[in-house]
This record gives sequence, structure tokens and C-alpha cells, in this order.
Amino acid sequence: FSGADLVDGSCAHPTIPGRVSPLLPANHVTMAKGTGLVHTAPAHGMEDYSVASHHQLPTDCLVDERGFFTEAAGPELKNKNVLEEGNEAVIQMLQAAGSLLKEEKYVHSYPYDWRTKKPMIIRASKQWFVNTANVKAAAQDVLKKVKVIPASAMNRMLEMLDRRTFWCISRQRCWGVP
Repeated sequence: FSGADLVDGSCAHPTIPGRVSPLLPANHVTMAKGTGLVHTAPAHGMEDYSVASHHQLPTDCLVDERGFFTEAAGPELKNKNVLEEGNEAVIQMLQAAGSLLKEEKYVHSYPYDWRTKKPMIIRASKQWFVNTANVKAAAQDVLKKVKVIPASAMNRMLEMLDRRTFWCISRQRCWGVP
């Protein structure tokens, strides 16, 4: 059957009884990268977040800042590392529910942290966004007063600020930029 046959469809969650998930179209899902059907994790990637935002879905994050499943993920997964024993636990849960059609090794294209060389999991977190030309102009004026090392990075930073349409005030990083 074609994808059009799935419009307005839904499916039962394989491990959470009573939970129903809508089947939604997404431009980033193609037949070239698998079946054309994928799960959506709105709190763990920009494309998924965009689909969830468009359809007003919640963006619950079931992974903490250390990469472990939270209590909201359920007792079978709580405190398990997502990239380690968490994967195996999910596979066992799917097998127990009779919902696993096929299992095979897959090398996921996680982004890697340039410092530790370890895979990173993208997590949604609360932010404060501002969208004003005044903030942009003020940020550029203040930046011009900062001593940037190397000095050649100044123009690149100013150009980056000029291209920004939204501003996120974040206190999550403990490291800086040039």
C-alpha cells in the first residue's frame, strides 16, 4: 500500500498499553533511508521537533542530561544508559510484547562530541527565545567591544549574529566560543 493509505492513521504503542500514536507525514522521511516509516522522538532531533511542533504534539524528553532514561520512560528503562544497556532493554521489551519484527545491527549516525569523541544524544530543554532587531543590534555593538582571540574570528562572529532570526539565552554551556 502507499503512504497515502496511512493518512490520519494511528498505531498502538508496542510497550505502553493504551497509548496510541498518530501516523504523520514528514518531509525528512524517505524510502532511500529505509522503509519510509520511522518513529518520531520530538525531544531528540530538529526534524522530529519540527513535525511535533507542526502537529502540536508534546516534546517530552525521556532522557536526562547524563544520557540515562528517566522515570517517565517506565520502570524497565529507568536509570539505564540509552546508548548501552537501554538499547538491549528496549529490544527485550519489544520481544516480550511480540512487537519485534526484525533485529539487526545498525550504525547510527550520532553527532560526536569533539572533545570526548563520544556520541551525543540531542535533548530538548527549556530555553528563552527573543526575536527583536534591537537585541541583534545591541549584541553586535557589545561584541565589537570584546577582545576576540584570534582577532580573525570577529568578522565571522558578527556575520553569524547578523544571520540569526531567533535568540536563545542559554546557561547550559560551561565552555565558550572564540
